[in-house]
Amino acid sequence: MDIHLKTLGVLLIILALFHVIFPRYFKWKEELKSLSLINKQIMVVHTFFIALVVFLMGLMCLTSARELIETNLGKRISLGLGIFWSLRLIIQFFGYSTKLWKGKPFETIIHIFFSGLWIYLSVIFWMNYIN
Repeated sequence: MDIHLKTLGVLLIILALFHVIFPRYFKWKEELKSLSLINKQIMVVHTFFIALVVFLMGLMCLTSARELIETNLGKRISLGLGIFWSLRLIIQFFGYSTKLWKGKPFETIIHIFFSGLWIYLSVIFWMNYIN
């Protein structure tokens, strides 16, 4: 379990760092022009804080895997993270339209990759909680 939590740590840190490219990749400067100032800023600020929380989850997994495995608090944190990532997995299939990826090779690969990542995150945190 230790190696899986540390692997999750690395993956979560990489995922957090990927958020840096979101504004340019998704062309937010152009795409968000029609939004009010508050909605534009909410989008940017919330993306920053999502990235920060994902980064901190990764850091915790890397530096505190033993504690997550061996302590009651670690088990409870794993339960919360298992719920969090399981809900993210559900959103992957029911929160996003299939029009975003179906019939588009690159987007389909990304959809499959992230579905697998959300499954891996969910399973490892649930298994850590249960064991």
